[in-house]
Amino acid sequence: MTPERPPARERPAARERPAAGRVRAVRLGPRSVAALVLVSAIGVMAFGWPLLADSASGLAHSGDAPWLFAALLPLLVAVVVATVADTGLDAKAIAMLGVLAAAGAALRPLGAGTAGLEPMFFLMVLSGRVLGPGFGFVLGAVTMFASALLTGGVGPWMPFQMLSMGWVAMGAGLLPGAERLRGRAERWLLAAYGGAAAVLYGTVMNLQGWPYIGGLGTGISFVPGDPVHENLVRFAAYCLATSLGWDLPRAALTVVLTLTLGSTVLAALRRATRRAAFEAPVAFERP
Repeated sequence: MTPERPPARERPAARERPAAGRVRAVRLGPRSVAALVLVSAIGVMAFGWPLLADSASGLAHSGDAPWLFAALLPLLVAVVVATVADTGLDAKAIAMLGVLAAAGAALRPLGAGTAGLEPMFFLMVLSGRVLGPGFGFVLGAVTMFASALLTGGVGPWMPFQMLSMGWVAMGAGLLPGAERLRGRAERWLLAAYGGAAAVLYGTVMNLQGWPYIGGLGTGISFVPGDPVHENLVRFAAYCLATSLGWDLPRAALTVVLTLTLGSTVLAALRRATRRAAFEAPVAFERP
C-alpha cells in the first residue's frame, strides 16, 4: 500500500510578491482620499479664518481652539478608519506605524527649545517618501500626538501640530519619481523638500498663535477686520521677527540629516517594507 503524502504546507507564494518600488503600507482609496481632503479643508479653514473675521467678533484662537481640538482629532482618526476599510491596514503596517511614531516622538525632545532644531522632520519626510502619502499623513499626526504626550505639550495647539506634520509627511509621499528616482538625485530632492517643509511648518503654525497678539497695537499685531493683504504684511513681519530664527535652523538640520543619513535610512525603510510585503496576497501551494 502506498503511504499517504504529508499534507501540503501553507505558505505565501513567493511569485505573488509585489515589486519593491511599488509597495505602500497604506494605499489611498476613494474613502481615504475623501477623508484626507475633508480633514485638510477643515484644517485650512481653522488656520486661515481669523484673516476673514469681522472686527466686532473679538476673534482669537483662545475661544475656538478647544472646539477645533474636539473636531479635528475624530477626523484624523476617521482617516485611519477609512484607510482600514478601504485598503486594509494590516498588523504589519500597524507595527511599522508604531515603531516609526515612537522613533519620531523620541527624536523630537532631543532638540526641543534649542534654536528650533527638530531631528524628527527628516524621519517624517523619508518615511512619507518610502511608505506613501496615506501612511505619511497618519504617521505625522500620530507621531506629533505621541510626542506631545511624551513632552507634556498637550494643549489647544496640538491638533494644529498634528495636522501640519501630517501634511509634511504626506507631501513627501506625493513627490515625483517614487518608483525610479534613486541615489544622490533623490536625496537632494528630499533635502530640498524637507528644508522648505520645515520652514513652511513654522510659518503655518504661526497662524495658530498670531491672533493672540491682536489689539496690542504693534506693527506686527493681528488686527481683526483689517483687509487680508494688510494683515498678511503684518504676519510676514511677525514671522521674520519671531520664528524665522527657529525655522531656518530646523530646515538646515533637516537638509544636513537627509543628505548625510538619507541613503542609509531610505535603504532600511525600503528593506523593511519589502520584507513586510504589505500587499502580498496569501496563496497555498504544495511543497
